[in-house]
Amino acid sequence: MDASSGDAGCPGYPVLPADQRVRPLAETLMMPIYIRYLSREIYASVALVLVAFLGLFAFFDLVNELDDIGKSGYQLYQAAIYVAMIMPGRVYELMPIAVLIGTLYSLTTLARHSEITVLRASGLSTGRFLFGLLSIGSVFVLLTFVFGEYLAPPAERAAQQWRLAATRSMVSQELRTGLWVRDGLRFVNVRNVLPDTSLQGVRIYEFDDKSVLVSISEAGSGVYDKREGWRLNQVAQTRFLGESTEIVNLPELIWKSELTPDVLSVLMVVPERMSVETLYSYIRHLEENNQRTSRYEIALWKKLAYPFATLVMMGLALPFGYMQTRMGGVSLKVFSGIMIGVGFHLLNGLFSNLGVINGWIPAVAALTPSIGFLLAAMGMMWWVERR
Repeated sequence: MDASSGDAGCPGYPVLPADQRVRPLAETLMMPIYIRYLSREIYASVALVLVAFLGLFAFFDLVNELDDIGKSGYQLYQAAIYVAMIMPGRVYELMPIAVLIGTLYSLTTLARHSEITVLRASGLSTGRFLFGLLSIGSVFVLLTFVFGEYLAPPAERAAQQWRLAATRSMVSQELRTGLWVRDGLRFVNVRNVLPDTSLQGVRIYEFDDKSVLVSISEAGSGVYDKREGWRLNQVAQTRFLGESTEIVNLPELIWKSELTPDVLSVLMVVPERMSVETLYSYIRHLEENNQRTSRYEIALWKKLAYPFATLVMMGLALPFGYMQTRMGGVSLKVFSGIMIGVGFHLLNGLFSNLGVINGWIPAVAALTPSIGFLLAAMGMMWWVERR
């Protein structure tokens, strides 16, 4: 019987060519196998690169602390504990760079052994290869989000509190008179904020709707109660009653305010290490008091976009895997990945500062580096495909 007219077991049905019959089954069986193989290689490489970077940065952080060791009882073991406590923030910060270098190393090694060539010859398209990489990278997106939102902020806050307590310091302020904040119709001056966010030397200037000074309250200290608000102790309150004044001494005064310890924690933690919830609440506090929010809005957009930068880095590494070995060895490509990762890290900081200085739209300042590297990855893939 003619092969084109039918099959002995299924008369009347055309017989497909051999390559068309085998390919769907081969692709079905190959898909989970190659993804498992790639994920094992990439996860191991990224973990190794991340551990190496963490060790390097931990060493630099410890060296940076040596200048303060011996001052105010600050000892080496306390500095080592402080460095260990800020490591979750380092993981969050270094994750995209580690993903780029680890993925690039894995793909380059596979290309050197002709394994990527075999996959492509078996019918694996560039789109499916990229989709497989992105599915592997979803784990890094989740890890980056967890570290950035749930692990790094409390660890960073605890680390700063530990360091301030170990060095017997207060939260540093730019003004000699302490911290100044606006709380509705009140202007609040705090001389010192202790590491546990309790207050020393609180002075509250309260105005009415016509901007007339109503009272001045001075307290020796204050602690926060979640149910009632700030509990101020040893309060001397001066009330302005038209042409006369009245001074009242109170053992305790409850001050209800949106200024919570979480808001005060911005004094110890840089915006990029804060959680999305804390950033959002502090932005609302600044907006309600007609204060600038650009720095914190840029940090908020960066927090939302930063986990997905790992996917951009994986897409950027794919063209290197498609390049032939003669176009550069593993060492050269890994060095290129390091330079690209460092460039991404520097551009992120540069655009954040430029956005604050020039008043750019926060989303534009925060997302431009990631979008730029995404376009670069697309351009490189198009160039490799043409070759």
